[in-house]
Amino acid sequence: MLEAGADGEIVRLRDVARIELAAGDYTLRARLDGKNAAAIGIFQAPGANALQIRDAVVAKMDELRPRLPPGVEIQSIYDTTIFVRDSIKSVISTLLEATLLVVLVVILFLQTWRASIIPLLAVPVSVVGTFAVLYVLGYSINTLTLFGLVLAIGIVVDDAIVVVENVERHIEEGASPVEAAHLAMREVSGPIIAIALVLCAVFVPMAFLDGVTGQFYKQFAVTIAISTVISAINSLTLSPALAAKLLRPRDAARDAPTRVIERLFGWIFRPFNRFFQRSSQRYEGAVGRALGRRGAVFVVYLVLLAGAAVMFNAVPAGFIPVQDKLYLIAGVKMPEGASIERTDAVMKRMAAIAGEIDGIRNEVAFPGLNPLQFTNTPNNGVVFFTLAPFSERSRSAEEITAELNQRLGEIQDGFTFAFMPPPIQGLGNGSGWSLFVEDRTRLGYGALQEAVQAFQGAAAQAPGLGYPITSYQANVPQLDAVVDRVKAKAQGVPLTELFETLQTYLGSAYVNDFNLFGRTWQVIAQADGPFRDQVEDIANLRTRNAAGDMVPIGSMVDIRQAYGPDPVIRFNGYPAADLLGESDPRVLSSGQAMAQVTALAAQVLPPGMAIEWSDLSYQQATQGRASLVVFPLAVLLAFLVLAALYESWTLPLAVILIVPMTMLSALVGVWLTGGDNNVFVQVGLVVLMGLACKNAILIVEFARELELQGKGIVEAALEACRLRLRPIIMTSVAFIAGTVPLVLSSGAGAEVRSATGVTVFAGMLGVTAFGLFLTPVFYVALRKLANRPLVSHAPRPAAHEPVRIDA
Repeated sequence: MLEAGADGEIVRLRDVARIELAAGDYTLRARLDGKNAAAIGIFQAPGANALQIRDAVVAKMDELRPRLPPGVEIQSIYDTTIFVRDSIKSVISTLLEATLLVVLVVILFLQTWRASIIPLLAVPVSVVGTFAVLYVLGYSINTLTLFGLVLAIGIVVDDAIVVVENVERHIEEGASPVEAAHLAMREVSGPIIAIALVLCAVFVPMAFLDGVTGQFYKQFAVTIAISTVISAINSLTLSPALAAKLLRPRDAARDAPTRVIERLFGWIFRPFNRFFQRSSQRYEGAVGRALGRRGAVFVVYLVLLAGAAVMFNAVPAGFIPVQDKLYLIAGVKMPEGASIERTDAVMKRMAAIAGEIDGIRNEVAFPGLNPLQFTNTPNNGVVFFTLAPFSERSRSAEEITAELNQRLGEIQDGFTFAFMPPPIQGLGNGSGWSLFVEDRTRLGYGALQEAVQAFQGAAAQAPGLGYPITSYQANVPQLDAVVDRVKAKAQGVPLTELFETLQTYLGSAYVNDFNLFGRTWQVIAQADGPFRDQVEDIANLRTRNAAGDMVPIGSMVDIRQAYGPDPVIRFNGYPAADLLGESDPRVLSSGQAMAQVTALAAQVLPPGMAIEWSDLSYQQATQGRASLVVFPLAVLLAFLVLAALYESWTLPLAVILIVPMTMLSALVGVWLTGGDNNVFVQVGLVVLMGLACKNAILIVEFARELELQGKGIVEAALEACRLRLRPIIMTSVAFIAGTVPLVLSSGAGAEVRSATGVTVFAGMLGVTAFGLFLTPVFYVALRKLANRPLVSHAPRPAAHEPVRIDA
């Protein structure tokens, strides 16, 4: 009730207003597959588990579904955990495939079930132990930790292989299994400890990086370091005990399982053994010749170092690979001042076009939503297209996006575009580069608009960049309400009353709350549509003066047509305009695109304006070269650990000098496959550093021990190469086999797994070949350069003899 007259008449609110229970905001709409919808986004809180939240949401949806009115449905259109679950399934599948390949390699080399089972038991021991330690440290089992375990599978069997191979060698020389185990552990305990310490030292710098890059590095580093330590403990304790119990003397009769294996696979074992024997003899001769021509070998090594530097510059820089996350983002930008109905009509055409493209399943449209700022503007709209599962389509998201962009070009009413989502949710709105153009000298909104348009034009002409989009416009039609304060004062209208009236009539105002249907609703007051449809309607609106009289607003307010910026953005305190661009990955990597954008900005932008990277591009600009810090620190720590173990400054160099070959061979593999030097390639390079040192340690440690026993430097190096060739080849082939599923990855997260897989596959292949020949040359050259005998600072253990213990 608004008023009661003297005669009893009552003026109610319904007499002067239209009252309805409706939406609180009409600036944004939602539509699912052409039908009106209400979209609800559910986001996890920091530290929460996405999979648990998803299960709880689905359970609540199932609970609510029977209570919905007829004709209303509730659906889950996009679920980020589908990608997470698929990624975990793919990683687990890769883990099992890698384990199987490692099993086959171990059987191929050891050729008996008794010897093969010992290194294979290291896999479950290390995996279970790693999970236990990760749990204690507060880590979760996610795609990154599982991915780290995939890389660790080939590492955890290495130490056990070294133990078993050495025990078998002593058994072949006539020792009993127990004596062979003692002799073998006396020889390999030092290398196993050294390898574990070096691998941990290599990963230590990764664990202390901060930022986005640090989060990726840290989980890999912790996972692989834990599995390495557990593997070393297993190889020093369980593996020799199993070898002493399971392996049989040289002249013992073969048991039934061994005879079955020989009968089934002997046709593979026999030619393989002959091939390996001939290769070993040729390898010994090649190493002998290399030791005799050390100068020429060092010249080749310097050439290879130059090649590594060339490859480092040749492989384009990247950051995080763009991934197929089962959805695409499309947007439309209509002319300034376009109504939301006009925008909605264009978006319906976009949905119809997308429905004809194979691989697109659903569309969720939001007319009135700015795709860059995610603010409500009637001339913008966003459509999220969900894709069919990986198993139901043959094309990648990148291919679908390319076709969608081509087909959307048919629409001439507005500027349409489509792009893939960002690699990391929350860091940007798209998969490309993003930045702000800053007006640092206050040249004005018009000058900023001209600079943005010039930059867009230059980018569109640059190969591989394309036309970047912006939400900034400096000439958006607006209405300026110019208040004549003298007239307002003369008519007794307070300015606060005037401004509140304009706000209520044109923009709406909150009044109070009321309860209905068990909920609290807001009361919103606003002039009805027909009374605020035209500019002239504003002048007819009335406000109350101090005397209580209604005064027309037009008598003191002049309404003028104007133009101004929308949205008004400030970035780092400066007036700014946002830009989002997509580069063609077949032409430019993300690092190359950013370098080209920086060069274009320097050429096109006027003095006083500059660009500032944002979102994922900012992370890449500030942290993308973390490897320049990680690699030197990893090498330095590995060198210091070896120097402490050997009590020498020269012997560690024989191990460390092989590390650059990992970069050469790995980057050649990345270059040949068209990849870029991204975070996951760098993780692979760090893993390769440790593995390269591992192989070199096996040769250097044995050569050192043989030299301590009285052999000459060259003789000790040749003998170490002969004795260590088989375990080095076995462990390297086992690791390479374990990376094959990564190289051939498909499905969710395949882009990440493939990047690391190619790196470690090519790197391990190359560094094994280089290391077998270069490491003995480095050892001999450095020992002769040192020109002093080795000194053992620890007492030599006596040969193992049984001891009688009397009660």
